[in-house]
Amino acid sequence: MQVTTLCLGALVFGDATGYEINKMFEDGPFSHFLDASYGSIYPALTRLTEEALVTCKAEAQEKRPDKKIYSLTEKGRLKLRDALLQPIADDKFRSEFLFTLLFAHLLPRNRVRLMVDQRVAAMREKLSELAEPGKEDTPGMDFARRYGHAIYSASVDFLEHNRHLIEEIATEEEAHV
Repeated sequence: MQVTTLCLGALVFGDATGYEINKMFEDGPFSHFLDASYGSIYPALTRLTEEALVTCKAEAQEKRPDKKIYSLTEKGRLKLRDALLQPIADDKFRSEFLFTLLFAHLLPRNRVRLMVDQRVAAMREKLSELAEPGKEDTPGMDFARRYGHAIYSASVDFLEHNRHLIEEIATEEEAHV
């Protein structure tokens, strides 16, 4: 999905600065879905402003450069809707964890156990984050939260019930690649 579409989507929830939009993708409501960085967000906001899909209002700050606050226009809302109606790409799943486990036969068993333990702990933390809806959640956000909870729950269940399969192929002692 194009970063311009991501920015339009972020602005549906209200006016925001580029910094605030970036935070939505770093550790906010969009952090579970797609990546967007400062290096891509600011050029996208410039294009959106030039195309009158968003407006930009400069707000003076004491001893700092003006803060640029972006707002979605009706034209931008329609552009977002059109973009959301397009066919969507397949999800891409990337995992350093699984890549490393491809080579479990080269790793010491205690390292594999530790990796699985850490992954289960991290997923349990995500489960607790996703356990309850936020006060401002839309029905779509709640659906996505519940879907994410189901995915993490299934992953924890799989790791707990099948960890022996990967631990058994690891070496007994320190391996040398």
